[in-house]
Amino acid sequence: MLKKTKEKPVKVNNSNTKKRLFNWGLVKITATAMIIVCTVLLITTEQDCKQKERELTKIQLKIDEFNIKNEDLKRTLDSDDLSAYMEKIALEERGYAYPDERRFYDTSRD
Repeated sequence: MLKKTKEKPVKVNNSNTKKRLFNWGLVKITATAMIIVCTVLLITTEQDCKQKERELTKIQLKIDEFNIKNEDLKRTLDSDDLSAYMEKIALEERGYAYPDERRFYDTSRD
């Protein structure tokens, strides 16, 4: 004879067997990583901007110097004394001399 025994049904926990679609731990790690990356990018961008501003200042100073030099050249060209200017440049910057002029150079300071 067979006896019928009543067994209690085993309750299966569905929450452990199902995989979650949304993992909060992964979201927190991703958000933290994004914040770190954005912070690093912000810092490097600020440093690059400061460096470019310094370069811009140096370039602006050079432009100002060239503008002053350009104004001097324009004034010289507009004046009637162009031959005097050319003579000055030839003597001082190019090393030319008059035919009867003697130049002495100190060679002991080489």
